Amino acid sequence: MAIVNKDELAREVAAKSGLEVGQAKRALGATLAAIEEQIGEGNEVRLTGFGKFSVSQRAARQGRNPRTGERMQIAAKAVPRFSAGAELKKAAQ
Repeated sequence: MAIVNKDELAREVAAKSGLEVGQAKRALGATLAAIEEQIGEGNEVRLTGFGKFSVSQRAARQGRNPRTGERMQIAAKAVPRFSAGAELKKAAQ
């Protein structure tokens, strides 16, 4: 199993789409920025077959400071979520 970074992914997109590598990098960057913007606004982004990006609310809870063992309150917060679609799940098998 290899780790693919953003530049390598952009090169792969360029090879499969016929775009220049620079164009593919800009397109990939714009796509990721658009997803981030929509998630930041609390919207859900669905890419049929690929998956769904959404925001989930994590409730406040009690935790422990691992250094001191002291109890502490962990604040509620919104966290991004990704649910894989059927085609992506199939590709992973």
